[in-house]
Amino acid sequence: MIHQAKSYFNYRTKAVGKHGVHSPFVYDLLHHVLDKKDEFYAFKAIELIRESLKINQQTIEVNDLGAGSKVNNTNKRSISQIIKSSAKAPKYGQLLFRLANYFEANTIVELGTSLGISTAYLGKARKSSSIYTLEGANEITKLAQQNFNKLKLPNIKIIEGNFDETLPNLLEKVEKVDLVFFDGNHTEKATLTYFEQCLEKVHEDSIFVFDDIYWSEGMTKAWKTIKKNEQVTVTLDIFELGIVFFKKELKKQDFVINY
Repeated sequence: MIHQAKSYFNYRTKAVGKHGVHSPFVYDLLHHVLDKKDEFYAFKAIELIRESLKINQQTIEVNDLGAGSKVNNTNKRSISQIIKSSAKAPKYGQLLFRLANYFEANTIVELGTSLGISTAYLGKARKSSSIYTLEGANEITKLAQQNFNKLKLPNIKIIEGNFDETLPNLLEKVEKVDLVFFDGNHTEKATLTYFEQCLEKVHEDSIFVFDDIYWSEGMTKAWKTIKKNEQVTVTLDIFELGIVFFKKELKKQDFVINY
């Protein structure tokens, strides 16, 4: 918690809006994507699912294969606890929706399905896209699939198992990745391993989004390492998320954006 508090203070002192950036690409990105407040047709349906999960006291067993939870150190958790601790706030899910929509992402990979709220935003962005979401917990997988069925999202495929096995297997089968959302196993080593594996499938317009870049000192170290990678050109730090671009024509720059 101390690391997060210090990091947030530093973020607030450095963060700027679109009028504080001097990159036409980033300015347009902020104007058309991050600063947009439009309500799309899909948002209400997804948020109704979230609200129903928040009051669901059913307890399930979660075989967490990642860094675990900061609010619950047992394998038995209520659905209400899971949705409150793991699901991103609506504005971040809606940001994922706008990113996928604006950049016309067709092949999307998500590491960490949880109950499927963020996945649903990605799935609703483009009906023609293929979303592959990886989840390690069996009971979570079942619940997420129920939510996708309710939202009529046949373009989402859940792949259950350990990311160390399922991610390489998936990457062998896809030609490229347009958008990857890293939202599982919040450890430095795992994050960098999955980043390097996905790098093999990037192209000029690929986007990587990293969740909880200040979750721990290890995650922050991983984020700093990612920013230095030679294939990475532009990064956006919005505190809760880190966004990475690979456009070769862009000057290598890191932006801290008020969001």
